[in-house]
Amino acid sequence: MAELREVWRIADEARFDHLWNFDHLAAIGDGGPDRPVFEGWTILAAMAAATKHVRIGCMVTGNTYRHPVLLAKEAATVDHLSDGRLEFGIGAAWAEIEHQMYGFDGLDHRVGRLSEALQVIRSLWTQQATTFEGRYYHLHDAVFNPKPLQTPHPPIWIGAGGETTLRLVAKYADVWNAIFAEPDETRRMIEALVAACAAIGRDPSEIRRSFQLRWDGESTDEVIETSGSMAELGFTEQVVYLAGGHVARTAEKLANLLPELRRAQPVAS
Repeated sequence: MAELREVWRIADEARFDHLWNFDHLAAIGDGGPDRPVFEGWTILAAMAAATKHVRIGCMVTGNTYRHPVLLAKEAATVDHLSDGRLEFGIGAAWAEIEHQMYGFDGLDHRVGRLSEALQVIRSLWTQQATTFEGRYYHLHDAVFNPKPLQTPHPPIWIGAGGETTLRLVAKYADVWNAIFAEPDETRRMIEALVAACAAIGRDPSEIRRSFQLRWDGESTDEVIETSGSMAELGFTEQVVYLAGGHVARTAEKLANLLPELRRAQPVAS
């Protein structure tokens, strides 16, 4: 926990645009699920209290882990704790081992659940009362106070790569968080998002684009090159995952690299 707090301090003092954690209840990846993992939204509350400038968010919340009313309430609380600095990241969830171990339902209907959850959450944040009769969620004259500080609501980031979830991005997202892919696949996803926006009459330029890259603090040329190439594809929000065993040390290196990363972005015409 001390090392996490140090990373948050570095991000805040270096004036990064945003600072993220992730939402898993067990470790993911090749190392197995038994490595220590803290709960994401509890950590976000701590991040809100420990920082003053950087925007904060969860990249991204697994929708199946919480009822959308609880998630909406957690998000509104963190928005107040941070004085309106929350970026609201959400996705359909995917980690089968967590659902198997803990008995979570809904992975087989995750896109439908996400669609309904987004409707519920936005309504709770913006309407005086919410009645919703869906397949998965049911609300009856549900009041919700306080509303988030940000109006109409915190920016919604949706993690998506498939055509079905990209349609949800087109309808609900302020930011699309793309799954990592090779350039050709990334272009295919962009085309699918543009088509999904056209189908509902939304201007795709209203949706910012986000991607992640892992960095162990070793090859600065690689991270700068990747950042520049993704910026050329319209990805204005770039999230660097700190890899390796000394994440605070890597965060310091990234902070020193931040001015050069900013210069790598194309100048808007």
